[in-house]
Amino acid sequence: MSILIDKNTRLLVQGITGREGSFHTQTMLEYGTNVVGGVTPGKGGQTLPFEINGKTVNLQVFNTVREGAEKTGANATVLFVPAKFTPAGVYEAADAGIPVIITISEHTPVHEMMKCYYTARQKGLRLFGPNSFGIISPGKCKAGFMAHKYYIEGPVGIMSRSATNCYETVMMMTAAGIGQSTCIGIGGDMIPGSSFVDLLPDFQADPQTKAIVLIGEIGGSEEELAAAFIKAHVTKPVVALIAGKNAPKGKNMGHAGAIVSADGTGSAGNKEKALREAGVRIAESTTHIVEILKQLSLE
Repeated sequence: MSILIDKNTRLLVQGITGREGSFHTQTMLEYGTNVVGGVTPGKGGQTLPFEINGKTVNLQVFNTVREGAEKTGANATVLFVPAKFTPAGVYEAADAGIPVIITISEHTPVHEMMKCYYTARQKGLRLFGPNSFGIISPGKCKAGFMAHKYYIEGPVGIMSRSATNCYETVMMMTAAGIGQSTCIGIGGDMIPGSSFVDLLPDFQADPQTKAIVLIGEIGGSEEELAAAFIKAHVTKPVVALIAGKNAPKGKNMGHAGAIVSADGTGSAGNKEKALREAGVRIAESTTHIVEILKQLSLE
């Protein structure tokens, strides 16, 4: 099994006629994802051809997400649109009732993301990102821009605030013969649509997932909240890496959410302490994550 996306996913690509949207639609189709159409306001009625395994796949472009969802039965959408257009795309998807919404762009305005967050919660939808690399269930479905050749199907679920740290971990896991059940890009912006706590119940309930990898970073309190949930509700082994140990206090380190307050709130030390007390195995590097996984029984 997997969580959130699988072979039954019907994916709608917002921004499909743009450079990034069309390029990654091609790679998602090549991976076997069932992309059912795309949305670009003002370009509805067009058909975009994609060459897959010597065959041409023609995808229809719609003016609105609602139209696209109604005509294709889409149950997931990924947004390859600029940050300033991301909120509108999220609202459209939410109004159309699409249950899984993935936002790729970085630096979506914080006050707008707050509205998107609460809109999705009120409607019972799953929102991921902004600044997410997407979601992949190896061997089943890919919705995002990750290099899928490094992923193999297996028993370890991964959720990460950092794309790069996730990629490194996956490549080393795959080289060691350790596959992944589902990998999720939480996103590095200040207000993510979903948190670690939102995903832990899914991984706990997924029979394919035998262990969980949590890749966090400095800033915010998501890892501490995850620690409390793990202690109370998670029985599967959890391995965690917190990036940014050497970041100076009060300085933003790349991601909008990666900042340590002057009083130490959001520091790697505080997060590791909370996770360790919850029984989580703490990794010092991406390499160490794989070393710990090798010691676990993943059958």
